[in-house]
Amino acid sequence: MTGEKHTLVALVVDRPGVMSRVSSLFRRRGFNIEKIAVGAAETPQLSRMTIQVLGTESRVEQVRKQLEKLVDVVKVADLYGESAVARELALVRVKATPENRSEIIQIANIFRAAIVDVAGDSLVIEITGDEEKIDSFLSLVRGYTVKEIARTGVIALIRGGATPLVVNKAPRRKPKKE
Repeated sequence: MTGEKHTLVALVVDRPGVMSRVSSLFRRRGFNIEKIAVGAAETPQLSRMTIQVLGTESRVEQVRKQLEKLVDVVKVADLYGESAVARELALVRVKATPENRSEIIQIANIFRAAIVDVAGDSLVIEITGDEEKIDSFLSLVRGYTVKEIARTGVIALIRGGATPLVVNKAPRRKPKKE
C-alpha cells in the first residue's frame, strides 16, 4: 500500500472481540496495520485504540467512516496533518561484553534511554520517543548484536487544547445487528 502514514485514534467500548472486528475491517479494505496499541481511556468502559496505517487520504477517510459505523466504536479521528504528540516504547536486549558494556550505556544515555536489566552477557534497554528516535537508536546498537526487540505501537494525542475524542457521557449501547 502506498501513501502517507496516518494515525487513527478510536474510542471503543471495552469488551471482548472489539479489536478483532476493527482489524477485520482493515483487512477487508486491503490495509496492512503498521502499528496498533490499545489501552484504557479517560472514560470508564472505553479503550483508546491507536492504529497506524499507510494510505492515501481518501482511502483512509473511507476506512475511518467505516470504523465509525462499527457497533462498539464511539468516536474516530485521523491525526494526519494535526499537530500531535506521538510516542512508542521499545525494550531492546543487546549483547554486552565487559569490553563494550560502557559504550552501550553511553549510547543509551545519549538517547535518554534506561537500562532496566543487566545480565552477564546482555543489557535490556528501555527507550521511549517518536519512531525516528527509536529507529536511530536501533541502528546504532545493531553493531553490538541486538538479541531481542519488543516494540509497542504508537500512542498519540493532539497538542494543545484540541480534544477530538472527548466523550461527555458514558457510551450508549448501540443495538446489535442481527
